[in-house]
Amino acid sequence: MSAAADVRPALIGNLKDLHLPTVRECYEDTARRAERETLSYEQYLLEVISRECEQRRKSKVQRWLKDSALPLEKSLQNFDLKRLPAKAARQFRTLLEGSFLGRKENVWYSGIQGSGKSHLLAALAQELVVVRERKMHFTKCALLMQDLLAAKRDPRLSREIKRLGRYDGLIIDDLGYLQQSRDDREVVFTLLAERYERGSVLMTSHLPFSKWEAIFKDAMMTAAAIDRLVHPSVIIELNIPSYRVERRQEKSTGGKPERGRMRRRWTLRRKTGGKESCGNAGAVERVESQTRASHSSPEPLGNLAKGRRDSHISTAPATTADRKVENQKLVSHFPTARIPSLSFKKQHGCGRALRSAQELKVIVVDRKN
Repeated sequence: MSAAADVRPALIGNLKDLHLPTVRECYEDTARRAERETLSYEQYLLEVISRECEQRRKSKVQRWLKDSALPLEKSLQNFDLKRLPAKAARQFRTLLEGSFLGRKENVWYSGIQGSGKSHLLAALAQELVVVRERKMHFTKCALLMQDLLAAKRDPRLSREIKRLGRYDGLIIDDLGYLQQSRDDREVVFTLLAERYERGSVLMTSHLPFSKWEAIFKDAMMTAAAIDRLVHPSVIIELNIPSYRVERRQEKSTGGKPERGRMRRRWTLRRKTGGKESCGNAGAVERVESQTRASHSSPEPLGNLAKGRRDSHISTAPATTADRKVENQKLVSHFPTARIPSLSFKKQHGCGRALRSAQELKVIVVDRKN
């Protein structure tokens, strides 16, 4: 026991000199467990060294996450991957493997505002840092241009580009939102040219490549920048609605879709076997009941308005000329009732166009029903 007590201070001092803090904390408890479980010396040594390596890996990941300037709240757990199109989801899962960084390939995310471009790239970079142990750096395009212009004035632009070259992947977010001066365009182009086939660039923009001339203001520079980005690249288009708009709608409606109090729906119906071209079940029942009544005792269209607020419509006259006049009055009274178009007929199975206003049945439907 005294020999062990004499060894302990020397061992702790040596572990401090070797910068092995985890081994210094856990070697005694691990030694007692090794005695109970009759572990060999090699197994004991492997246990304490493995703990030291794991703790160092965690510390390195935390240090890289802090240096990456990533928005950590935009993680993979906070993004609904079901919103992505099938192709974009497959591409994103492939990017999580991180092999594109070894091939020095670029990644380009395009889409409307609020589609989740920045969130996806930030989540991708976090997974690459934590799981694949890759060095990433996140920056807004406007802030990047400010840093590069300041480095150019000092001058230390080459040193700044070399510093950015230490990262496996450089994320440039929101390219194309701000008007750029000639100096801004030159430093951005210099950075892209220096990283060409030396390191991956991951970018987001709401502008397609066809409108990049609005960014660089020069056709030759635009073509050169696109060529360096696209040559080894993965291009992902997010043609999905803005999640910010969806969240605002959910908050305004309490998580339910917006509904109106009351509206009128003018339903067009053919007299073909009692089938309804559009409308809800209640409207179908009312039309079918009216159809059965008209079959049993033919009644002019004007009498269908009885009992409703538009009951002032007169009964259609018997003569053909008077019937045409009455039909014109009916159509002018209901200006939204139109003859179905060809696309409407194909969609709802109408075999022919309606010939006159006598074949229209106007139904007032409460949306709450």
